[in-house]
Amino acid sequence: MNIKGKIVTLRAIEECDLEMIREMFNNCELENLVIGWAFPVSSMAQKQWWHNNYADQKNHRFVIETEVDGAVGIATLTGIDWKNRVAEHGIKLSKMQNRTKGIGTDTVMAIMRYAFDELQLHRLEGSWFEFNAPSIGLYKKCGWREEGVKRSCIYKNGEYRDLVISGILESEYRELVANNHYWDM
Repeated sequence: MNIKGKIVTLRAIEECDLEMIREMFNNCELENLVIGWAFPVSSMAQKQWWHNNYADQKNHRFVIETEVDGAVGIATLTGIDWKNRVAEHGIKLSKMQNRTKGIGTDTVMAIMRYAFDELQLHRLEGSWFEFNAPSIGLYKKCGWREEGVKRSCIYKNGEYRDLVISGILESEYRELVANNHYWDM
């Protein structure tokens, strides 16, 4: 089953997507904006990662696709806690020119609808660096709330960075959709 937004389709990662994902992970500018370790990724390592993670039921990764641009990034639901109905969400667009087209907003809205309506999750969590204005704007537009700051938490590019913790509850998502009529045709 593909996950449909208004302008995006979120679908399973296919072997033909691995090069786009590898290029995205090897892009220094993009990696500076996201949490986690950055190692150069080879084609072989990317393919091995895909094989090892394909059937993981606690971590789902989707290719973000548009009719116009094709595959433009990835969206994730990871660390799914089926008992407490919680997962972490992230998004990464492969090229800066794909920002400000509504792709990010539609992706987050589609992920939330899938997480809350299909997977019956209760809460989604995320995080960002306090200087990442595009992520802050995107998630606040989609109803996410800042819940705290983990000070000097992530070491990246020779410095410790604060990490802003955020989240959204199912009830907050439903209120957002009722107020902005996002899914109305």
